[in-house]
Amino acid sequence: MASGVNGAKLQILIYHRVLPCKDPLQPSEPDTQEFAWQMDILARYFNVLPLEEALLALQNDDLPPRAAAITFDDGYADNLHLALPILEAKGVHATIFVAPGYLDGGIMFNDRVQESLRDYNGSALDLSELGLAEPLSLHDAQSRRAAINTVINAIKYLPPAARTEAASKIVELTGAAIPEDLMLSTAELKTLGTANVTIGAHTMNHPILATLDEHAAKAEIYDSKKRLEEILQKPVSLFAYPNGMPGKDYTQTQVEIVKSAGFSAAVSTSTGYSSRNSNMFELNRFTPWDKTPGKFLLRLLKNYI
Repeated sequence: MASGVNGAKLQILIYHRVLPCKDPLQPSEPDTQEFAWQMDILARYFNVLPLEEALLALQNDDLPPRAAAITFDDGYADNLHLALPILEAKGVHATIFVAPGYLDGGIMFNDRVQESLRDYNGSALDLSELGLAEPLSLHDAQSRRAAINTVINAIKYLPPAARTEAASKIVELTGAAIPEDLMLSTAELKTLGTANVTIGAHTMNHPILATLDEHAAKAEIYDSKKRLEEILQKPVSLFAYPNGMPGKDYTQTQVEIVKSAGFSAAVSTSTGYSSRNSNMFELNRFTPWDKTPGKFLLRLLKNYI
């Protein structure tokens, strides 16, 4: 490995999904074409390392210049079927943080909301019983996208059971057919576990940890590690906080639980790079958003300045 210098920076990128084609309701999610040129740029101009390897090099002052690590959150099936072939073709490694409570047909609350409002035939939807004063406009893709964000933001911080109930109520009101194959199956996770990727934990059921009492938070964190290790038959040492904003989505109480569970490092969604002085249990990450190769490259390079 090329010798690093004291003060070197590690850029950890966040992804969630890679889609077969662009989705007007998920404009920030790359399709396979966009993801391929992004990975090509990373492979050509950056030193992309497995996250664990990068963190060890960071602590040992041996991080190469323009060091980067790629991460995915949640455990979508397209991580295996669409992202992995591109990662392998470009020769880059990724860490995939999985919430095992959604394996084998589960679906996260935000996807329930999105798929419900995607399929609803009406041009407006009254959700006053969920506390939304104004009917949601659904007359085009832009208004549907805005409505999805409104509903997700309205219920995201509810206690987990209430959040699930609210999302299920929206499914009932819209009569939507909810897909059962968005998330990985256990068999698909095992396949990923044998590929050149690292599997990390993302709690069992993706709650906002700060809304839980200590016992419930401990169960979510400890059980996710245990379940993934049972499936993969190997250690799981990396963790990602759901939603991930420090002080809002998790607190120091949950950071200490993650440490006590035996993880070696954890990532947040606080933006920026990580350095040797970073807290290894609250590492920063960056979400790429530029839609042209030139701007994408310049944005990543600027992050090292």
